[in-house]
Amino acid sequence: MKKSISSILIALLLISISCTSQKNSSGKNLSVDFKIQSSYLLIPVEEKAPEIKISVSTSNPTDQSSFDVHLAVDKIDYWVPLDVKKLRDQKLTLSFLGVSESFLGIKEIKQSDKFDFEYNEKYRPQFHFTPEHGWMNDPNGMVYLDGEYHLFYQYNPYGSMWANMSWGHAVSTDLTSWTYFPTALTPDSLGAIFSGSAVIDVNNTAGFGKNAMVAIYTSAGKVQAQSIAYSTDKGRTFTKYAGNPVLPNPGITDFRDPKVSWNEAANQWIMALATKQTVTFFGSPNLKDWTKLSEFGEGIGSHAAVWECPDLFPLIYNGKTKWVLLVSINPGGPNGGSATQYFIGDFDGKTFKPDTLPYPLWLDYGRDNYAGVTFSNIPKTDGRQIFMGWMSNWDYANQVPTKDFRSAMTVARELTITNNGKHLILNSYPVNEFNNLKDIVSEKPDLQVDKEATITELLKNNDGSYEIEMTIKPGNAVEFGFSLNNSKNETLKFNFDNATGFLSIDRKNSGLINFNDRFALGMNAPLIKKDAYRIRLLVDKASAEIFINEGEVTMSTLFFPSECMNQLKFYSQTGKFGVEAIKINNIK
Repeated sequence: MKKSISSILIALLLISISCTSQKNSSGKNLSVDFKIQSSYLLIPVEEKAPEIKISVSTSNPTDQSSFDVHLAVDKIDYWVPLDVKKLRDQKLTLSFLGVSESFLGIKEIKQSDKFDFEYNEKYRPQFHFTPEHGWMNDPNGMVYLDGEYHLFYQYNPYGSMWANMSWGHAVSTDLTSWTYFPTALTPDSLGAIFSGSAVIDVNNTAGFGKNAMVAIYTSAGKVQAQSIAYSTDKGRTFTKYAGNPVLPNPGITDFRDPKVSWNEAANQWIMALATKQTVTFFGSPNLKDWTKLSEFGEGIGSHAAVWECPDLFPLIYNGKTKWVLLVSINPGGPNGGSATQYFIGDFDGKTFKPDTLPYPLWLDYGRDNYAGVTFSNIPKTDGRQIFMGWMSNWDYANQVPTKDFRSAMTVARELTITNNGKHLILNSYPVNEFNNLKDIVSEKPDLQVDKEATITELLKNNDGSYEIEMTIKPGNAVEFGFSLNNSKNETLKFNFDNATGFLSIDRKNSGLINFNDRFALGMNAPLIKKDAYRIRLLVDKASAEIFINEGEVTMSTLFFPSECMNQLKFYSQTGKFGVEAIKINNIK
């Protein structure tokens, strides 16, 4: 997210509370009464404390709710807000399960008219989307309507770790600068709100109104089932359908993440749904009544773990329509943990038939791009398939060293099909809108590298967010590469090895790594030997996304340096290579 986004919640103003407490005979449950005088109740969080359930009740039965939080026991890591604006001058009761009056979190709950936090903390990206506060994972419900790109996402408003799955919401007009909106969907009697998609019902097939925005999501209660909600005010508010779930669980443990699109040839809605280790396709005329069409996945691709977050869409290649199916998997990625595989083939409105390709194929060989899907309802005059992914890995996502927020999305990318010289592949490359963010502030001389060469300063006043563009011509070099470095001898290394045919990223000396013993693992991507590698590297505080030859190879990685990387070092193990057209672009 760009710097220009400012927090809509500022300056803490504490106001006294009026409360009474009651404890049952077991000493394990506690209720606290508040007379609401402010906009928020601020709840103290200690991330290493046990997770407990807090129930909220008022005189109005419709206001009953509950959520889980790591309530502070001995220290306060940060605060999370409970919005109580609508309850001013009323009584509210918080009931805590499994606590005692000695918990610091009980004593320090405060009322406030403001909620303040360190938005610009050290590892907050500048040009990647992040939640304003709290936890985020999968992108959900990405849809375009009337000049606005809507990004919904898996969201925990009550802490920076996974819990309380809701749909957060943000809107952009340019895919680079985002405005936060209130949480769109919250848990209900059917369960938490897991991943899904959104469509624009142009023909009012569901009866909610012409051009209604309809969210299709997984209700994750005792079982997983598919539900819908609709908005007639361009996504500002949603009403959950009274007939939910629209697709009940047939007895499958993993039955989730519906991605829905309109298929003109079949004249119906098509849903791609993750079903254990397959994708099942369903059809519907109205988004409410669904019929099973076919199932795909047995005996093809990676089956190391459960399949998640499918996405089916067409692309034009050499004047013909091909279909692409994205499938995320966790664990079982090519470099450990979570990753997204894809299949290329044909879809007849009922059945997906893959081309013969060397599966599994991976959208991104870095360790930090998962659960990505594409925007729906992109105008035909545009025609792009625009993708965003969750820039983290389930191996360590809950432990990365940020505080008030966790996780970012990748930059928005356009997906296309090309041939890498051996077979068809899915390209992933930043959308053109990203170019509007950059200033070319430094063009460096061409280099001939024999053993080593260093650019000692990338940018003056480097704040850790920039872009590097360059072309590497291997010449007679076999193993060679470059690294980002800082004055603390921290380094993020990119190694090209034409002998083994791999591009690798090494982050074991990149800064903070000891928060998880799997974070320092290396990562490799297959590399076809070519006369030139056109490189685009986006660096944003704590992430790096490298694109080779307009996205033929893509790798996304997190790293957490103690200071920004402001040096670029080239090296060759054998032979010489050239580096041309070096540009260091500041990001506005």
